[in-house]
Amino acid sequence: MGGKGRKRNVIDPRKKEFLSQLFHAAVERADPKRALSEALPEKPAGKTVVIGAGKGAAQLAAAFEDLWDAPLSGTVVTRYGYASPCKTIKVLEASHPVPDEAGLAAAKALFEAVSGLTEDDLVVALICGGGSALLPAPPDGLTLADEQELNQVLLASGAPIGVMNAIRKHASLIKGGRLAAAAWPARVVSLVVSDVPGDDPCQVASGPTVPDALTMPDVRSMIAAHNIALPEKILQHFDSGRDLPPRPEDPVFARNEVRVIASAGLSLEAAAQMARNAGISAAILSDAIEGEARDVGLVHAAIAREVAGRDRPFSKPVVILSGGETTVTLRGKGKGGRNTEFLLSFAAAIDGIDGITALSADTDGIDGSQDNAGAFAGAASAAQMRAQGIDPLVCLASNDAWSAFNAISELFVTGPTGTNVNDFRAVFVGDLPA
Repeated sequence: MGGKGRKRNVIDPRKKEFLSQLFHAAVERADPKRALSEALPEKPAGKTVVIGAGKGAAQLAAAFEDLWDAPLSGTVVTRYGYASPCKTIKVLEASHPVPDEAGLAAAKALFEAVSGLTEDDLVVALICGGGSALLPAPPDGLTLADEQELNQVLLASGAPIGVMNAIRKHASLIKGGRLAAAAWPARVVSLVVSDVPGDDPCQVASGPTVPDALTMPDVRSMIAAHNIALPEKILQHFDSGRDLPPRPEDPVFARNEVRVIASAGLSLEAAAQMARNAGISAAILSDAIEGEARDVGLVHAAIAREVAGRDRPFSKPVVILSGGETTVTLRGKGKGGRNTEFLLSFAAAIDGIDGITALSADTDGIDGSQDNAGAFAGAASAAQMRAQGIDPLVCLASNDAWSAFNAISELFVTGPTGTNVNDFRAVFVGDLPA
């Protein structure tokens, strides 16, 4: 930092604690054991096999074991470092967000877990965000390297998560309901923790056990609309017309059931209620906000400025909440994720305006590639960055939000939370009660 000492934190610690409590209330509402306890399926006449994928899959598996008072077996895959001890369910780890060889082995293990079952058997699929990268399964003619390249292109494209998942499903042998089809004639009950806008279960983890009605013409329209330059081998595969995902009306899905057991909407409601219990008004903008993180940051900043200066559309004191999944179009090679990028744009747009404090964080505890869940910002954050020799707008241009917030010691670090219901944004305008 060019010899400059770090500035002391100037955000009111009480406001940071208040926002942190709201975040933890949102995460607690999506607690695996609480979510599963209200959604357990009936026990089968035959075997119970548990499969799962996602950044919270191991915690879901451990909670299911505690709740299920009958024999079971199974395998789940989670991100490296996210494992949780299980008694009988095998927990595998693989790479996220770019798939690796361990993910290939995990996909094979899940297929093996559901093979040879009968109509008396039950498959319980524990599905949550992150499963797309954790379950690479390239079709014939494609390799892991091709799937890795596809993932990198999609992550850099800035396309909405629904578009990325639609493309992934058509370049995979496990996504788009294929894993559930492989379990037939067993019944499959998918228990889904939603991290996608709108809570469509076929979008979570690219729906390995939930079929999608989208067709290849639909996918091609999405590719064109978002101007995504897909790798040539992926395009050739699409042109071949091979290995298309099964349709929702396929008889193999007739006995299956899908339940969304936790979502951003439910978590935001929990945070809003905690704020109201503390005597602070709460407004939920939406649980399904999409778009460029930096643009969403500008919109939230505009609302916060309006409240701070004119008491509209909400009166102070108020906490403004939102969820969903924004995107980041890579323009530089900095560090960070969509929550810190949102907040850096927000911080620049509220520069010097007193009475505004914000937290933006990923409910799984990891924002992007670093170890922070997100960050805090206030009226003086942009000025603090400049005092450290960092121009917030230059950092924003190079997608280096992590470095900007790290320089002023405003990163929000929680560690893995064991769940994932997408992004959590809380903007507090006004003063806390004495």
